[in-house]
Amino acid sequence: TLAGCRMRTLAWLGIASLCLGAAWAVPAQEEGRKVEKPKADLALYENLDLDNYDLTLDNYGEILDLSNYEELYDYSDLAPKIEVGTLAPRPKNPAAVPNPGTTAETPKLQPPTTAGPVRPAPVPPQGLPSCLLCLCIGTSVYCDDADLEHIPLLPPETTYLYARFNRIGTIRASDFTGLKKLKRIDLTSNFISWADMDAFRLLPSLQELILPENRLTALPELPRSIVRLDARLNRIPSTGLQPEAFRDLKQLQFLHLSDNQLDYIPVPLPESLRSLHLQNNNIQTMHEDTFCNSQDHSQIRRALEDIRLDGNPINLSLFPNAYFCLPRLPTGRFF
Repeated sequence: TLAGCRMRTLAWLGIASLCLGAAWAVPAQEEGRKVEKPKADLALYENLDLDNYDLTLDNYGEILDLSNYEELYDYSDLAPKIEVGTLAPRPKNPAAVPNPGTTAETPKLQPPTTAGPVRPAPVPPQGLPSCLLCLCIGTSVYCDDADLEHIPLLPPETTYLYARFNRIGTIRASDFTGLKKLKRIDLTSNFISWADMDAFRLLPSLQELILPENRLTALPELPRSIVRLDARLNRIPSTGLQPEAFRDLKQLQFLHLSDNQLDYIPVPLPESLRSLHLQNNNIQTMHEDTFCNSQDHSQIRRALEDIRLDGNPINLSLFPNAYFCLPRLPTGRFF
């Protein structure tokens, strides 16, 4: 009927109006949310104190805590996963793939040249023996505790020789021939009972000769360049020293002959001498001119400050005029 048709039409119009109203309501709600979000963000930033926010290298560690950085961030899931047995990707250029049916060519060896084999540079014979038996560092040769029975053949540039704690029994003049740069010889604790008189005299640069704890009964001649002589703990008597052995040694500063068999103080002593050690010998007497010039009472011998005479059977108080030129009295018995 006509009335029924009108009712259905009104019903459809009502449904359509409801759908349109709902569609218009959704954008309005979204727009409201967009308006509310900036207001919330603005409220959040208003609560932050940005006036005192100063990021420098001094407070960097206080603002950013990196102590647990590895615990907060786990990057294991970003690592590429490798599957065992996965084939490599096919190259873009098929010609780059080797053919498994072919074998690689064996590289051909170059024919030897007619110039002959390359020989190593010859080793100077002077440098070979000592540097095989000992340790050579620069111009120093270290032969300590090497079970040597004689002085090895030394390189001509040797400056320092250390051959302590061996079994060396004699020293020949030929042991140091041509060693013009040799400054120090240390032969402590060997079995040396003999040294040629010219074993050291012809060494123009020798400054230190160290020979303690040996079996020497005579002291060889010394070069004028010597500064330090140490021959303690030997068996040297006074007759084992050359007459006036130290007179011409104008650079001698340290003369150590303790624990030997000396009967008297070797004189004359050079003015350069600073230290004289003669303890534990058999010295019983001395002269008034042993240290000072008895004819010149104005003499002052400032260099000689260390004199050791303890362990000798000498009473130093019996020679009061022997020390007037010294800055210090000798060490020994004064009663």
